[in-house]
Amino acid sequence: MKSILRALTIGLLMTLFCSSAYADEYSDTKKMFEDAGISNMFKSAYGYALFPTIGKAGFVVGGAYGEGRVYEQGNHIGNTTMMQATIGFQLGGTGFSEVVFFQDKRALSEFTNGNFEFGAEAQATAITAAAGASANTSGSFATASAGKNNATTAGGGYHKGLSTFTITKGGLMFEATVGGQKFSFTKL
Repeated sequence: MKSILRALTIGLLMTLFCSSAYADEYSDTKKMFEDAGISNMFKSAYGYALFPTIGKAGFVVGGAYGEGRVYEQGNHIGNTTMMQATIGFQLGGTGFSEVVFFQDKRALSEFTNGNFEFGAEAQATAITAAAGASANTSGSFATASAGKNNATTAGGGYHKGLSTFTITKGGLMFEATVGGQKFSFTKL
């Protein structure tokens, strides 16, 4: 068990440290999502949190980490980090981009007032060029993508004032896990 945890820790640290080497700029990441068919969300949402790269790795126990920016009506108002811990069947590592849209001021305020958390019931739409399936942000997730530049979208919509989209950047991850995403916010 110690060797499994050691391998997981090394893999996660490598993903986190290497993520800055392949992280897209925020404007490039926004354009990638817009090109995938959700440009109307950027125009109609009250605000959004944008994560160019989130690294994720797991073997029985897993984790993910990413840094992003929060925007209110198009203006950068602060920075955010996302951390995720999961347990269950999982194997592999992946990198992905994520955007969380806030339908109104109330939804943005809930996100920016301290530590915000997505439970296992939160829905995310996986934007991929090939096959994808996602039951929620942290479980029953399998995806394959021909590349971030070929992404298209289907589905979406707000749930409790939030709408989340992800684009797989690379890697391979199989999982059926329980967990959630936890966000922190630092105002500029």
